[in-house]
Amino acid sequence: MATITRQRDDTAIQAPSGSQNGTQTARLALAGISPVYWWGAGIAAVLVVLAISLWIWGPKMEYPTTVAHVQSSDGSTSFPKSLRDVTGSAIDDGTGWLTTNGDWLFDGIKTAITYALNYIEDGLKWLPWPAVVLALVLAAFAVGRWALMGFTAFAFLFIGFMGLWENTIDTVALMVVAVALSVGIGLPLGVVGARNQTADRIMRPILDGMQTMPSFVYLLPGILFFGLGKPAGIFATIIYAVPPVIRLTNLGIRQVSPETVEAARSFGASPLQLLVKIQIPMALPTIMAGINQTTMMALAMVTIASMVAAGGLGDNVLRAIQKNEVGNGVIAGLAIVFMAIVIDRLTQAVARSRQAALTTGH
Repeated sequence: MATITRQRDDTAIQAPSGSQNGTQTARLALAGISPVYWWGAGIAAVLVVLAISLWIWGPKMEYPTTVAHVQSSDGSTSFPKSLRDVTGSAIDDGTGWLTTNGDWLFDGIKTAITYALNYIEDGLKWLPWPAVVLALVLAAFAVGRWALMGFTAFAFLFIGFMGLWENTIDTVALMVVAVALSVGIGLPLGVVGARNQTADRIMRPILDGMQTMPSFVYLLPGILFFGLGKPAGIFATIIYAVPPVIRLTNLGIRQVSPETVEAARSFGASPLQLLVKIQIPMALPTIMAGINQTTMMALAMVTIASMVAAGGLGDNVLRAIQKNEVGNGVIAGLAIVFMAIVIDRLTQAVARSRQAALTTGH
């Protein structure tokens, strides 16, 4: 009897209030309606709106975008001002204000990026090219054995003998800075998104927009904030390339086994210890896949960034297009493709080795 009484008490405690019960009943009633009736009601609504629109406005109805009229200087003519004009002017005004008042910040970022680029470029160009090629070949052999080693040797000898070595170094420097900043920004944001559902919901549409926006659009704020040059190209590259590392860091941490996380907590691991010693190491293959995608997107974007005088192999492609030199364009394009393949295979090999270590328990 005691058991029955306790069950009844629990049931009474968990019973919903009157308003909640009514809401639940309404939801169940709506869920019980056949999808056929929903589709029928939707089609009927579309037909009604179509008939009313054709009757009142006729075919080829245009959106009512005009929100104001502007008079000419002599007052004789009135020009319509659309909602797009107003919105665009507001964005232009906001960008102008930010550029003027944030000049000190953008100048500081520009100086830091330029210093880092010059340091990397000078260091790589100081090294003799045979030593650099040999180091890359040995790295390829270590992770991919003979096939990748042979392709790496061929790729960088091709780049060198085609006279593209210095431009390749410039491209590598741009990629190193852009990928480093992207990873530095993306990893913390991915961790925040994995641990906070609200932050994840906020970031998701923003990342969707960043990945679907045409890449050329990112050159505009780069030019406005930093002027022509490499910092503008780096800025555009970061915006274009950072979403994959954020998404896959988020995904990798969420995919860590709940049992493993719970076991670590039961042994007294703090949230920081749990993140650093359990979640990130176990999510590393997925995070490396995100870094791989970010690197590939950065390589694609730094080529486009040649349009804002970012330099590198993109300059060769751009000049070939301007002068209609198909041969030079193909050679520069092949150099970029070879770089992408080598970088992709190397980073994938690192991710596979980490995955194998996790599988074997080492």
